[in-house]
Amino acid sequence: MAENESLENVVTETRVSMWQQMYKTEDWWAIWLAGLLFIIALFFIFTWKPPVEKLPEHRAVMNQEMEEAGFRTIAYIEAEAKLKSVQARKEGLTATIYNLTDRPKGWNTNPIRSVYMSEEDAAAKRAAAAPRYEETQMRLAEVRARAEAAENAARAANFENRELNDEARAAIADWRQARSADSKAKSAANAKAYNLIPSLIVLGIIMMVFFAIGARFIGINLREFFTGFPIIFVMAALAYLISNQATLKAIGLSYVLWALALGLIISNTVGVPKFLKSAGQTEFFIKTGLVLLGARILFGQIALIGIPGIFVTWVVTPIVLISTFWFGQNVIKVPSKELNITVSSDMCVSGVSAAIASAAASRAKKEELTLAIGMSMIFVAIMIFVLPLIANVTGMHPVLAGAWLGGTVDNTGSVVAAGELIGMEAMYVAATIKMIQNIMIGVIAFGVAAYWCLKVEPERACAVDGTTPMKFTAAGALYEIWYRFPKFILGFIGASIIFSIMQGAVSPDWGNAMVSDGVLAWANRFRGWFFALAFVSIGLSINYRELKEPLRGGKPLILYVCGQSFNLLLTLFVAWLMFMVIFRNITDQLMAGA
Repeated sequence: MAENESLENVVTETRVSMWQQMYKTEDWWAIWLAGLLFIIALFFIFTWKPPVEKLPEHRAVMNQEMEEAGFRTIAYIEAEAKLKSVQARKEGLTATIYNLTDRPKGWNTNPIRSVYMSEEDAAAKRAAAAPRYEETQMRLAEVRARAEAAENAARAANFENRELNDEARAAIADWRQARSADSKAKSAANAKAYNLIPSLIVLGIIMMVFFAIGARFIGINLREFFTGFPIIFVMAALAYLISNQATLKAIGLSYVLWALALGLIISNTVGVPKFLKSAGQTEFFIKTGLVLLGARILFGQIALIGIPGIFVTWVVTPIVLISTFWFGQNVIKVPSKELNITVSSDMCVSGVSAAIASAAASRAKKEELTLAIGMSMIFVAIMIFVLPLIANVTGMHPVLAGAWLGGTVDNTGSVVAAGELIGMEAMYVAATIKMIQNIMIGVIAFGVAAYWCLKVEPERACAVDGTTPMKFTAAGALYEIWYRFPKFILGFIGASIIFSIMQGAVSPDWGNAMVSDGVLAWANRFRGWFFALAFVSIGLSINYRELKEPLRGGKPLILYVCGQSFNLLLTLFVAWLMFMVIFRNITDQLMAGA
């Protein structure tokens, strides 16, 4: 869909050196920008660190209580709450920037409440909540007294009386429920005025400048980018605002759906002006967010997904590609082999990127690539909604659903969007599976080029400059694969490895306070905003009026529908076999670590 690859480069590609790739391509800039964000976060967090010296004290209380009682006592629960409250994101300038990334709040009937509450309204809310808070306070005192009495009775028996222990556990459970209710009531009773509008404006400017750094080097028109980005950011904020309406939130209509819908409304009504297209950099936003996501997923989890994921992608993808190409040549007899391989690659690997790679390798015509991309856009626009709906309605396991989406939906941005419509676990798996599949782009591009040069059209396909035959060497194969390899995957894996090592090298409590509730809390907030920008951009890139023409494609359309149907069924079967049967233990581990 929205990719920065030029259709003009299909017949004669303008390649850049490996060094130039590192500052002229969005994949590398996704890595550099995410890395910059990590460095800034680490600096602030270790400058304004929380009182981590208290962590051993709280942990010692918890260990002692568990050793004596064998269950979570009142002292244990209170020490645990203090331990969890030590968070780097709450300290100094770190807290200021973390709060700056806050999203619109929940609301019922007045959407203004999502971003603004006056002092008068806050006072009214406090007054209305005061009686309930007094009630919960009284209830909490009563329940705590009973819990203390029950626990003291069990302690007096050295926690050797099972009946007394059970009574203490039940009483403490009641106290915890009362404590939770009191916390909610206290929050309402202490309501404060807020105005998120200035912070949202500042956040929008920061993110615009942040992405403009990379946009300058990868060839995006900065004037158009600066003109269009504020509109996309406002739409992303609106998506969050709408999704936080109490009723919509309760039925599970997430910000992903609204971001896509807002983009679709504009693209299919008034249309998308050029400056807005320049700002809607779907792949740039999503890839930067995915590098940040890598820090959130421990490398062990990626490795776990990779074992069955290789079967879902590296086995299924070649089977679907070869079968679809054979079907196009021998059954429906597509008139152009170049069109056939371009459509087949587009459908089974990774959408536009794979189509461009195969079109360049087979020397397909520009209009053939355009037709393949058009059909891809049609089916992505359908699959991004239909597949999550099928998964949710059928109660499909989130890991299985994520693997299915990752192996079938055509591009990374749409895979993430579809995964989030199911849940975070599905999104993690879908994104990882898609990146494993993306590695195949370079391999398939080289394979297509070799097949065309050695068997299909040696005279035309192998001519580098029109006359000189291309020589196939091991070095050339490796270069082709590396050139086509999506580099942002290195950032995703690198972030996972670095932060997995960082958390593994320290105590779990220190790691939670400084890393999980510090650096990763920052990364998670920014990642959410980057994804929202990407989902709006996806919606803006889909114009159903413009997609009518590819539907008249005749045989190419039949090829795409049949190939994608085979892809959906085979991927679902292999994903089920791998994640739900053969490697079910891996699926359970993924859910336990989610």
